Amino acid sequence: MEITIEPRYLNRELSLLDFQERVLGLAESDTRPLLERIKFIAIVSGNLDEFFQVRIAGLVEQQLANVTKTSADGLTPRQQLVAARERVLDLNARVDALCTKELLPELDGEGIRLVEYTSVDPADREYLDDVFEREVFPVLTPLAVDPAHPFPFISDLSLNLAVLLRGGDDNGGLQFARVKIPQNVPRFVPLPDGSRWVPLEQLVGWHLDRLFGGQDVVDYYEFRVTRSADLAVEEVEADDLLEAMESVLRYRQRAAQAVRLEVRSGIPQNVLHVLLSGLELDESAVYPRETALGLAEMWQLYGIDRPDLKDEPFTPTTQPRLADTTGRQVDFFRELQQGDILVHHPYESFATSTGAFLAQAAADPHVLAIKQTLYRTSVPDDPAIGGEEAIVRTLIDAAEAGKQVVVLVELKARFDEAANIRWAKMLEAAGVHVVYGVRDLKTHCKTLLVVRKEAHGIVRYAHIGTGNYNPKTARLYEDLGLLTADPDIGADLSELFNHLTGYAMPSRYEKLLVAPTTLRSQLLEHIRDQAALGHDGQILFKHNHLVDTEVIDELYAASQAGCRVDLIIRGICCLRAGVPGISENITARSLVGRYLEHSRIYRFGQPGAEATYLIGSADLMPRNLNRRVEAIVPVDDPRLKARLEQILQVEMSDDALAWAMNADGTWTKVPNLENRDAQLMLEQLSVERAKGEAPLLQHP
Repeated sequence: MEITIEPRYLNRELSLLDFQERVLGLAESDTRPLLERIKFIAIVSGNLDEFFQVRIAGLVEQQLANVTKTSADGLTPRQQLVAARERVLDLNARVDALCTKELLPELDGEGIRLVEYTSVDPADREYLDDVFEREVFPVLTPLAVDPAHPFPFISDLSLNLAVLLRGGDDNGGLQFARVKIPQNVPRFVPLPDGSRWVPLEQLVGWHLDRLFGGQDVVDYYEFRVTRSADLAVEEVEADDLLEAMESVLRYRQRAAQAVRLEVRSGIPQNVLHVLLSGLELDESAVYPRETALGLAEMWQLYGIDRPDLKDEPFTPTTQPRLADTTGRQVDFFRELQQGDILVHHPYESFATSTGAFLAQAAADPHVLAIKQTLYRTSVPDDPAIGGEEAIVRTLIDAAEAGKQVVVLVELKARFDEAANIRWAKMLEAAGVHVVYGVRDLKTHCKTLLVVRKEAHGIVRYAHIGTGNYNPKTARLYEDLGLLTADPDIGADLSELFNHLTGYAMPSRYEKLLVAPTTLRSQLLEHIRDQAALGHDGQILFKHNHLVDTEVIDELYAASQAGCRVDLIIRGICCLRAGVPGISENITARSLVGRYLEHSRIYRFGQPGAEATYLIGSADLMPRNLNRRVEAIVPVDDPRLKARLEQILQVEMSDDALAWAMNADGTWTKVPNLENRDAQLMLEQLSVERAKGEAPLLQHP
């Protein structure tokens, strides 16, 4: 008789909020430097913005469409909205209390003060008045709301003032207006002493009389709107995907559905009614706050030059095989002929590994072609493309040198669509062959192929990674990359790029596991093979998210067969671990720390040279397995397998950053008994490895 549990799967949306609680735990930890705690407040706030833009927006759309289909855990869209609202209100309360009662007073004690406009002395007020006149007033636009002026469109994530006025009509009644706080002016205005800041919304609020001459400003109230970020592009009907994406982005900017209204507590009911009516929302979308709105902008405070209030900076090392004894860069092509190289970011430098590999390929006269996928990269702020935009600059240099350069730019990468469109246009203008992927699929794989003519013929060199080709995030995200001259992997990538850029149908790959064609079936086969070994079977996954119910069911079956399953899942985990009779042989933990755990590692079998190790771009989610182009590569070199196992074991031993899932689906902080911080340990290992001192694990 099959054992069942109710619910069999945890709710995806609520599991994502569980993750936000774990991130908030970093801000609540008084063992962390003060500005690092401020940073995590900004991260949680930004994550919640995205949660409403994407997840809540999707549920609202389902509810408006009268969708009755339930989630995997049996909840309707309305039930999920109600449950999520309760959780978010609790998170907001914790954030507000932490900021007002602890973090802001501690900042004040360190000489970093957020002050009110009314509290500064006349000289400072004169300075602020001048800043307002020169830098703020020229970009403000007051918008009246009356029968002649309909309620204006409130842009996504914009901070606004709802202004009550008197004196503009014959009967002296109250009038309503809206002023948008400019988003191209720093949120916190510094005073000359460099230690005090005035919130921009206060500066605007105290100068509203400059915008509404002849009227009395009765009061003003801050509010902030979140809108859907969903993009629906009908690719079948789009003759030009680039043009279609630009059109949809314009639509999103002016007509996306509002899904959240944030206000300061105490806002009058009549003002709230005007806002809800104009935004076509009900009170279930209102989220009152006790502190400033838009706390994601506290990144500005984190940028203050106070190293004593931040983590000690870490300088990435160069992977030992990529530098000679004098520290100079090696010849990548010669070195890769000696065997594969594994790089681990941010502990090992992106610039001296992947970035340098691409740069050498672009400059090498024997390189014939470079093919690369770009999902997310740095925002192109400067048309000259410098600094963080080194990857795109290198590709342009390669094209200008006469090499065939093919770049797949994923235009549908959420929140990076506009930047990617700009990159695509820049690359095309430089002569790069730019394509936009396979119809109806996002191309999420992280792949780079270099084709080189050598004395004995054509040789293909490759990089396959778990993270984006983005030098900036490579210093913040934990990721892995494999550099290889393996001819089978090179041939597989050629097949994959032919599929992505042309009409070639995907063939059987020798080594790569590719979604949506072979990845799901091959992963399930690996899981079943371990399940068949019973108590001798072992599975260890390190991922961002685990959502796919078919994979979860196979892991449940493996557990019931006696196979040990260990999961390191940073974010969403819809599997319930440790349930007697169902998943008692499964453990799930989550590491949340200074770096964003982002790499995906699959290990099938007991640790050692005989186990199967895979790395790549895919999480275990339906979208990754069914609706995206993903690439997973096996790591065959025994020493590189040992390196991956070392990473896994360090993270499994962590008791400083780790949380463990309970059988009821809740998460508990792992007791800190030995203060084993996995990220600090991996930093130290990278330093020792660069000196030739770090031992690899020895497998029996």
